[in-house]
Amino acid sequence: FSCREQPIFSTRAHVFQIDPATKRNWIPASKHALTVSYFYDATRNVYRIISVGGTKAIINSTITPNMTFTKTSQKFGQWADSRANTVYGLGFASEQHLSQFAEKFQEVKEAARLAREKSQDKTELTNPALNITSHQVLPSPIISSNGPGEDKLFRSQSADVEITTEKERLKKMLSEGSVSEVQWEAEFFSLQDNNNKLVAALHEANANVDQWKKQLAAYQEETETLRQRVAELESQGAHDSSSENNKEELSQTLEELELLIKAKDEEIQMLKSQKCGRWEAEGEREETLQKLQELEARNAELEQRLHLAEQTLAETLAEREKIQNEVTKVAEIMDVKIFELSEIRQGLAKLIES
Repeated sequence: FSCREQPIFSTRAHVFQIDPATKRNWIPASKHALTVSYFYDATRNVYRIISVGGTKAIINSTITPNMTFTKTSQKFGQWADSRANTVYGLGFASEQHLSQFAEKFQEVKEAARLAREKSQDKTELTNPALNITSHQVLPSPIISSNGPGEDKLFRSQSADVEITTEKERLKKMLSEGSVSEVQWEAEFFSLQDNNNKLVAALHEANANVDQWKKQLAAYQEETETLRQRVAELESQGAHDSSSENNKEELSQTLEELELLIKAKDEEIQMLKSQKCGRWEAEGEREETLQKLQELEARNAELEQRLHLAEQTLAETLAEREKIQNEVTKVAEIMDVKIFELSEIRQGLAKLIES
């Protein structure tokens, strides 16, 4: 797009295009959400929707008064572009973003309609042949083309006759006008035919919405069932997981203490090896001996902490084993009780039968 165009609104959305082969399935235009913007070209007095992915224009749609933006779900909307011969779809992150884009689409569509009416008024004033019979010309065929939200989706036989008559009148007037007006007529009827084809494709795409909603409801129900099952399993394994976490913490503490003791032992050995003949002054020797004694005291303290940690780990493991034995005993008692209850029920049943 050129520098003469200015952005008037921007949002983020996932961009899709209708499959040209099936006219039913959506084809994603990119892997990630893109910036989608409304642009106004003051020179040509037109509005466009533009989205660029990398160096490629994913959307380049000129808005005309006949276009209709349709919300097909809470976060998805679409519109047909007859000039591009495709249908664009946008998936938004929230319903609010979709509503903002739809409102802006309606505003821009109305602005495009007013711009077209002003352009037609200027054309009538500058073309005497059109001024003579301006009251007989139908509204712009693009305005009355078949959009997905309008009532008239297919032309009746009487409408065909009327359009044919008006077409002949238009041809007669255009024969008195310029060559550019003749080209406009050909483009107009080509766009009308393309709109009809796109409307049929939109109806086929909308027919699948109910089926997608049913599938979504089934997926949501299945997800809720799985969540409940996960919650049950988490509640059952809460006790075991807490014991495992305590064991892992104690094991990690033991490893840290062992590494610290090993480092201190290496430092003591290094000091002992350097003690022989390395110091000439008695004061330095006494300072080194004092440091050695402090390191040995620290080593003894660390060994005591290691012993306490090992003792705590052993007690924890013993307690866990005790709890598991108690659980096993309770389970065995429950099995015996259930067996006895079953025999009592059988005895009662025999007594009732006798």
